[in-house]
Amino acid sequence: MPELPEVETVRGGLAPVLEGQRLVRVEARRPDLRFPLPPNFVQFLTGATIVRLERRAKYLLARLDREDTLVMHLGMSGRFEIARPEGQTRPGQFHYAPDPDPKHAHIVFETEAGTRVTYYDPRRFGYMALVNTATFDLHPWFAGLGPEPLSEAFDAARLKVAFAGRKQGPKTLLLDQRIVAGLGNIYVCEALNRARISPFKPAGKISGPRLAKLVPEIKAVLTEAIEAGGSTLRDFAQTDGALGYFQHRFRTYDREGQPCRNDGCKGVIDRKVQAGRSTFYCPVCQA
Repeated sequence: MPELPEVETVRGGLAPVLEGQRLVRVEARRPDLRFPLPPNFVQFLTGATIVRLERRAKYLLARLDREDTLVMHLGMSGRFEIARPEGQTRPGQFHYAPDPDPKHAHIVFETEAGTRVTYYDPRRFGYMALVNTATFDLHPWFAGLGPEPLSEAFDAARLKVAFAGRKQGPKTLLLDQRIVAGLGNIYVCEALNRARISPFKPAGKISGPRLAKLVPEIKAVLTEAIEAGGSTLRDFAQTDGALGYFQHRFRTYDREGQPCRNDGCKGVIDRKVQAGRSTFYCPVCQA
């Protein structure tokens, strides 16, 4: 499933063609994705202006000039394709995804400027909804979310409180969206390896110096991934159809049996299944 950097990459790609734009045509080619679309979905969005495009955790938020916000989640295989009057552009040095199958084109947005944005989702695990903007933070999807990991609200002091007395491993807690919003399996594995922290050790027993290093490493690995365009997941593609290349800089994720890349470490990356997910780590420097 796309994680924070992938969703932020999509937001950054869509913003220039959607922000400040009026939607002159909206087409829903099926009544549902993962969940049913709101009954007034097309009528409400047609004629609306997208004031700005934001991200909260793994959600895309289109703030409208109307009382509701368009909430979009990519699920496992959701992606957007942009078609402009002057043609489609694919900037950056990426490996390109194959052309999407038209039968998976479920939602189409057309702007007054002539841009067409199409949402494809072969597995239909993604979803879209309209959420009242005035009470947005009270909605069940958002009310319990923790701070954004790249914000000033997420710091070592907050993490220390969240970890205090906890017997679960730090990976399990960092994936808890109530503690910090938007982190997923890939980047938690990466950050824990960079900070040389065991994914399995009870979080409440992690030393202060190691814990103090973890937050900067989380922020660093996310920032690098966003700058690189996100990870190349099997189903994920950038907004313009390009696959990201951050996977080529992974230190630990999906590198089982390969040497640890941390300075001075002679360990070999191992993999264990933890809470149903693969955890990649170095048993030497993350002991």
